[in-house]
Parts: sequence; structure tokens; C-alpha cells
Amino acid sequence: MNKELIEKLKQDLEKEKSSLEKELESFATEDKKIKGNWDAKRTNSEDTDMEEKADEVEEYDNLLSLEHSLELKLKDVNSALEKIKEGKYGKCEKCGKEIEKERLMACPEAKLCMKCNK
Repeated sequence: MNKELIEKLKQDLEKEKSSLEKELESFATEDKKIKGNWDAKRTNSEDTDMEEKADEVEEYDNLLSLEHSLELKLKDVNSALEKIKEGKYGKCEKCGKEIEKERLMACPEAKLCMKCNK
């Protein structure tokens, strides 16, 4: 894979990383003890009625699901950036062959080639 393509994909990954972190920061705080872990902020309204509390619990549950999904995506992006640093980027983690350029253009954090992804 040529260096220009890797540099473009690296820039895309860094933009994605920034975007994911910004989205996570909007409703969660980064855990200082566990790298890559975020904790959704929970609203704690003691002066609300049962219906409002139920709504808060439901909203928190939705945020936890979103947090988990964003954390996984961020982990994949960080892994891809680390592979670029190490010169191991673009290799399928399953078969070791080069991941297709088209796949990386669509999903720069891809870990598997098209064949192994099926």
C-alpha cells in the first residue's frame, strides 16, 4: 500500500477519533483508571415523580448502549492508528493478506479482508 493512501487514511482515522471522543464527551466522562473506558453521566433528580425517574432510567439505559457502541468504534480506530505507527496497517488479522483498498477507503479501521469478513 502506498504512503499517500496510508497518510490519507490516517487523517480520516484521526478525524473519526476526534469525532467519537467529542460525542462521548457530550454525555460521558473518561475513566481515569481504565484506558478507553467511558462512564455515562447519570442524572440524579431526587425531587421528581416516579414517571420522570422512569424516564431518566430509560434515557440512562439508552446512553449506556450508545456509550458501549462508541467505545468499541473508538477502540478499533485507536487500534488502526497504532498499526499505522508500527507499520502493520492494512493486513488482515485472520489470514494475514492485505486488506482491499476499497474496503479500507470505506472503513479505515477494518481488521479483516473481504473474504475473511464474510
